[in-house]
Amino acid sequence: MRALVYLGPSSAELQDRPAAQLVNRDDVVVEIVGTGVCGTDRKILLGRFPARPGVVLGHESVGVVRETGPQVRSVGVGDRVVVNPTLYCGWCVPCRRGATNFCRHKAGTEVGVDRDGTYAESVTLPERFVERVPAGLPFRSAVLIEPLACVLNNVGAASVTFDDTVVVLGAGPIGMLTALVAARQARRVTVAEPDGYRLERAREQCTHVVDVAGTEPAEAVVKATGGERPSVVFDTTGTGLDTALRLIDDGGRVVVMGFDDAYTVPLRPLRLTNRGIRLIGAGDYRADIFPVAVDLAAELGGLQRPGSGTGPDLARLVTHEFPLERYAEAFTALGGLTGGDGGDGGGGTGRPPRYDALKVVIRSHSGPVGPDGWPVGA
Repeated sequence: MRALVYLGPSSAELQDRPAAQLVNRDDVVVEIVGTGVCGTDRKILLGRFPARPGVVLGHESVGVVRETGPQVRSVGVGDRVVVNPTLYCGWCVPCRRGATNFCRHKAGTEVGVDRDGTYAESVTLPERFVERVPAGLPFRSAVLIEPLACVLNNVGAASVTFDDTVVVLGAGPIGMLTALVAARQARRVTVAEPDGYRLERAREQCTHVVDVAGTEPAEAVVKATGGERPSVVFDTTGTGLDTALRLIDDGGRVVVMGFDDAYTVPLRPLRLTNRGIRLIGAGDYRADIFPVAVDLAAELGGLQRPGSGTGPDLARLVTHEFPLERYAEAFTALGGLTGGDGGDGGGGTGRPPRYDALKVVIRSHSGPVGPDGWPVGA
């Protein structure tokens, strides 16, 4: 099969790899239809997030079951499924207390990081990491289930309520999903973004959007909200903690979501204690959150209603699709693979990348597809 293999910073190539096959009695072989390009994938290729050279990249994927082991009961051949790439052992101390996101045996199990991922034509996973996609859910909505689980985990960690005012730094796919989810609970959600393309997309779905290009982002947001500071800030960029701390109201919560191993910021603890600020890192999502994301995707991204004129909100976040052999174009649409980006949400100090897409999907399946985006006959 064809697979996109990570060779090292700024280097990846399509290789021929053995096709996925059953190994254990509870394994499922999934024919991958498509995989969303995650910001983590780009950071890996930029050398700003660690991964194992030689690994197949990709983890935000959906596909069709092609083979099952004899112990598999929850899915069958022909089922449309979404991959849960956050593997866990189930028996270490954190797993036994329900904190599967902090499993102590993750080495070699992170799909697309140090275990072969889904920018490929097929993948093998244990049954418990494959979830059936709700009937009628379009492909472009289903492929957002995994990032939606990440967002649910972080919004839940912030305990957002109806009296909260929320600011989301960054209008990339995670930022937009965070805004959509938080808006179901908060009094008001404001999105801050410097990139022109992403600003246009954000204004299509969000009521309060602030252009922070060429400004001090915290000041620009406070000015746009009439001098009111938010009670919750989500930094979805990985480079916006300093902005978030200058923006947050006393007693507020700052949730750090984006991944960027190269970003650091000086922090005086007294700044937190005197102002009662809670700094939150939620980590990966727990196993019980993933089925919730599946159900929420069905609610946010179901089939288009006749005569509605526009697609469902969730599916509209996917703006571009590329075949596997055009993976370089997919990354170019998301700012390319040059190292000079550090301000992609109003929080960094470097030159921000230029975007030509919102959510990009790399398709492994090259055959004809139906109006719902899934392969014909699947």
